[in-house]
Amino acid sequence: MKSLRIMLVEDQLLMRQGLRKLLEFEPDLQVVGEAADGVEALELVAGCAPQVALVDARMPRMDGVELIRQLARDHPEVACIVLTTFDEDDYLFGALRAGARGYLLKDTSPSVLVETIRKVGLGGTVLEDPAATKVIARLSRVASPSRADFRGEALLSARESEVARLVGIGAANREIAEALFVTEGTVKNHISSVLRKLGLRDRTQLALRVAAGPSEECGA
Repeated sequence: MKSLRIMLVEDQLLMRQGLRKLLEFEPDLQVVGEAADGVEALELVAGCAPQVALVDARMPRMDGVELIRQLARDHPEVACIVLTTFDEDDYLFGALRAGARGYLLKDTSPSVLVETIRKVGLGGTVLEDPAATKVIARLSRVASPSRADFRGEALLSARESEVARLVGIGAANREIAEALFVTEGTVKNHISSVLRKLGLRDRTQLALRVAAGPSEECGA
């Protein structure tokens, strides 16, 4: 059986040692590197070639969110899981926007941790409560426009349609970015593409088009 290669990024030595001991009991998991912060992790990643990085959120020199962002850019083959004591929105949504594939609190059970590593290593995404609850609540609050079609929607991609519907309920670019886990720049690009495809001048016309539904004429 080929082992899944894991890098531990945690500033507390005792915690790192405990995680290593825990994972050493699993025949399909192999710890190939340890780092005390994001800077050290970036120095080691090319040499140890992990498939999964288990990352603390708050660390000196470079925190987990910034590390995940840089790994996603320079080493996209490394899937990142946040393991933290901090149940805070800034860390959760910051990590997910940066590219994290899992988010667990440190009081999670060893069995859940191990299964999360395996699932993420196979390409999945895992959010344990309360992180999953927060994500669902955020999406329900921001990304719940009416499902009635609007005129011209067939011209749009699925993501463009999502963005258009969110514009239609008055969501700001920042809110759309957080709901869809993309950057504000990406949202702006999608809006520009939607306006071009629908022949609209601005987001106000787009909001009116979405609100009008499938048949009513609204400014274009």
